[in-house]
Amino acid sequence: MTTGNARPKLAGYAAFAFATLFAGTALADGTVNIYTYRQPELIQPVLDAFTAETGIKTEVLFLDKGLEERILAEGQNSPADVIMTVDIARLTTAKDKGITQPLDDATVNANIRPEYRDPEGHWFGLTKRARVVYASKERVKDTAITYADLADPKWKGKICIRSGQHDYNLALFGAAVAHWGPEKAEEWMKGLKANLARKPEGGDRPQAKAIAAGECDIAIGNTYYVGLMRTNEKEPEEKEWGNAINVIFPTWENGLTHVNISGAALAKYAPNRDNGVKLIEFLSSHKAQQVYAEKNFEYPVEPGLEPSPVVKEFGELKADTLPLIEIAQNRKAASEMVDRVGLDDGPSN
Repeated sequence: MTTGNARPKLAGYAAFAFATLFAGTALADGTVNIYTYRQPELIQPVLDAFTAETGIKTEVLFLDKGLEERILAEGQNSPADVIMTVDIARLTTAKDKGITQPLDDATVNANIRPEYRDPEGHWFGLTKRARVVYASKERVKDTAITYADLADPKWKGKICIRSGQHDYNLALFGAAVAHWGPEKAEEWMKGLKANLARKPEGGDRPQAKAIAAGECDIAIGNTYYVGLMRTNEKEPEEKEWGNAINVIFPTWENGLTHVNISGAALAKYAPNRDNGVKLIEFLSSHKAQQVYAEKNFEYPVEPGLEPSPVVKEFGELKADTLPLIEIAQNRKAASEMVDRVGLDDGPSN
């Protein structure tokens, strides 16, 4: 709860942010302001397509942390029209913190299946990504690996991952809690820790780099990074990392693979609400879904729309049907488990 002395500070901060962030364009016709956790280069292709179709300009503010707090501080003067982010937990957090507003839009509801949107219309899933195993083409002959197998001692000293506290891994661990229960999930995590080749570090792409360098044989990563690496003409070394690995779709006992989403929400005080709605409608459209698939190597949420040829080479994704809301509800338990097990400390020996 804000005190009397804090309110002027917040109001001043909001006014300053409003005045400077978008240089007077926040309320201009033909503009939509986007606050995002997504890397700008990943969403620019679809935003360019939106502007080309509608004539509406996009202004993007990228933050790597504190997006929700910033919008809360800006209050009713926030320039934010649309929030774009990754991970179901971040989407539900935005709703829980009261920085979104419900949108009941016939176009969006028709384009996005119910399991990929908030029942109350506060957020909408736009793309899917699978959390898979990167496997060395040279050293790993396995063609099938389950999530449970990651704790098998056969992989001792051979697994690389990024921080267990990263959203992507917390979602996977949250799914493990949902599938197995907390006790079995924790035992599994201890086995995973024992199999690590090194202390968790870096992002998903550096895990592929580590495999290419022989530091580990398998890693956990998102599918779209492999597409981005294999087609990276600007940084040929990333192509080498991507081409050094195979993608294996690990499964739960139901034979399905964990998926997460990127998504969008309409900001609570959107000054350009109509344009924000148009953007979300466009992001759910067939054209935008194609751009996401072809440029970002993500899986469309549109039923029946195939992924890019690069992604199709990975094989068939059979996505888990576990409700995303349930994964988000287990996030706190998963985070506490990572700390209890000491996953980010790396292997004991």
